[in-house]
Formats: sequence, structure tokens, C-alpha cells
Amino acid sequence: MNFERSSIFGLAMFLFAVAPVRADVMYRCVDADGRKVFSNIRSTAQGMKCAAVQIADPAPSQNRSASKTPTPPNFPKVGGDTQRMRDNERRRILENERDSEQKGLAQAQKELEEQEAMRSGNEKNYQRALDRLQPYKDKVASHERNLEAIEKEISNLR
Repeated sequence: MNFERSSIFGLAMFLFAVAPVRADVMYRCVDADGRKVFSNIRSTAQGMKCAAVQIADPAPSQNRSASKTPTPPNFPKVGGDTQRMRDNERRRILENERDSEQKGLAQAQKELEEQEAMRSGNEKNYQRALDRLQPYKDKVASHERNLEAIEKEISNLR
């Protein structure tokens, strides 16, 4: 009987602990010494002055549309020719970066191939060979990620 009662009590405590707590109203209570306490339960302690504080919904609904902030009338505007010139310059810079990354990738792949072909006498344990090759593999992967990012930037240009 005691085991049953304690099991039910434990289960009830667990359910209360994991139950979601939601309060649209919070209370700001100030004690006699001026300390502030925030709670979703209004304090009834002696000397506590509590006031309800309305809080915003922490998870706004997904179907609310984001309000656009209008552009102020005195906001500086860029002409079409100026913007095209900036876009062309950006494209040129990105293409130069892409060419540089492609050269770096080719060099890193060449170094990796050379290291994979070389076998050291102290690498009878295959893990040592893998450990030695890992920095070269990381360098190749880094160049590949950079190239992917640059290609994405170029495709985003108008």
C-alpha cells in the first residue's frame, strides 16, 4: 500500500514538474527593503506590494506577417548606373577570388596526392598515416567550401 501511494505521488510530482507553464500575467512584487521579485504567482507575504505586469506572447503565431518599415523620404538613393557599376565591380572581385581559390584547391589536392603516395617507415599503424594526411584533407575541404560560398555569392548577383 505504501509503495502504491508513493508511486502515485511520485508520478503526480513528475507530471507537475514537466507540465508546461504559461502565464500571460506576471507579478512584480517589491518587499519592504525595495527588492523586486517577478513571479507568475501573486505573493501574499506581509509587506509585499505586488502589481500585475502584462507580458507579450513569447511565441508569436506563424501566420502574422512581418510588417515592413517604410523607407524614409530623405533616405539616400543610388542611381541605376551607379548600382550596375557597383554590381559589376563586386562580380569582378568575386571572380578573382574564385580563380584564386581554384588555384589554391588545385595546389592542396596536389599536396594531398603527394602525401597519400608517400609512406613513412614509422607508419606501420594505419592511424598514423590518417593523422598525417588529415591536415591536407582539411585544407582541400576548406578550399571546396570557399569555392561553394563564392559561387553562391556570384549567383545571387543581379
